[in-house]
Amino acid sequence: MTSTAPKKIPPLPIIRGIDRVRAVLANLYRTLVPGHVALLELQVAGFLSQAISTAAELGIADELAAGPRTATQLARAVEVDEDGLCRLMRLLVSYNVFAQRRDGSYTLTRMGAALRSDAEVTLRDVSRFFGSPFHRNHWSHLSDAVRTGEAVGPAVDGASFFEYAATNREVGDLFDRAMTSISTMSTDPLLAAYDFSRFGTLVDVGGGQGSLLTEILHRYPAARGILFDLPTVVDDLTADLAAQGLAQRCEVEGGSFFEQVPPGGDAYLLKHVVHDWSDDRAEQILRAVRLAMNRSATLLVIELVLPEHRRPHPGKFIDLEMLVNTEGGHERTESQFRDLLARAGFTLTRTVPTAAPDCVLEARAR
Repeated sequence: MTSTAPKKIPPLPIIRGIDRVRAVLANLYRTLVPGHVALLELQVAGFLSQAISTAAELGIADELAAGPRTATQLARAVEVDEDGLCRLMRLLVSYNVFAQRRDGSYTLTRMGAALRSDAEVTLRDVSRFFGSPFHRNHWSHLSDAVRTGEAVGPAVDGASFFEYAATNREVGDLFDRAMTSISTMSTDPLLAAYDFSRFGTLVDVGGGQGSLLTEILHRYPAARGILFDLPTVVDDLTADLAAQGLAQRCEVEGGSFFEQVPPGGDAYLLKHVVHDWSDDRAEQILRAVRLAMNRSATLLVIELVLPEHRRPHPGKFIDLEMLVNTEGGHERTESQFRDLLARAGFTLTRTVPTAAPDCVLEARAR
């Protein structure tokens, strides 16, 4: 099979080296300044996060995509108070989210361009979701989640996160778009790190809107795919696949991965699925996949893998997100994944790191 080349990704050792240097410098700075100063700087980082979310909600990056704008022009375009906008932009310019020219007008930076709704990898909806009243309210109950070890949704909303998102579609649609953005962000590093050319048919279990599977099919023209998720998620995707020229190469099936998944795949993908669930529920998903697999098929679990080191890592943030918003979901170390896979009848054969925080955990049925 042939593949179109993924975008150029910096070598993984260079990325890891830069990450270590950055962590060392940040830790050195926090060690040298007074403790209360270092702690306060970490605390107010939440203000910066909310400022970015506000810029995303207002569509500032979309407006600046057309060219530099004065404060008056920008405030009028996004329909906000000019003084309030200037104060918001002053903070964001200082962190290079946007830039300000000598004449006072505002422009996009590479970072700010990721907030454009039409960016190839857009984080606009991710930023909007993380800054939404719904999500902020949940995180304000982190202390409750830590005390009880349980998600806060049932107490705060009267339903689990996924139940609430299913019935409150404003939240659910924003969440779905945010997760698609996160998935897209890690696609190029994944395709640069892992060769899918040996698989004839790939089954994307819990594949959502199909962003990963369709990208694989575009890059490997001889491959075929089956996109599997809840009927409410995939029912309207057939037209999208046809528009991408994939109608003859990608089937769409609806169902529950707790019960059964489509048979006949050479590879079964589980991307950002396992971390949503407790070990018992995750084992149930993995067993359903195993029942569908033939002896030669490969399981590919694509997840953040928590490192053993004590440096900052994105997985440590997302692990708390799982604590707050899911019923037993959590991030796992490689050894925890190995044990979980063994319980479900798999052997972990290798772990492939990528330039993104994700790893590919490759496993075979025993």
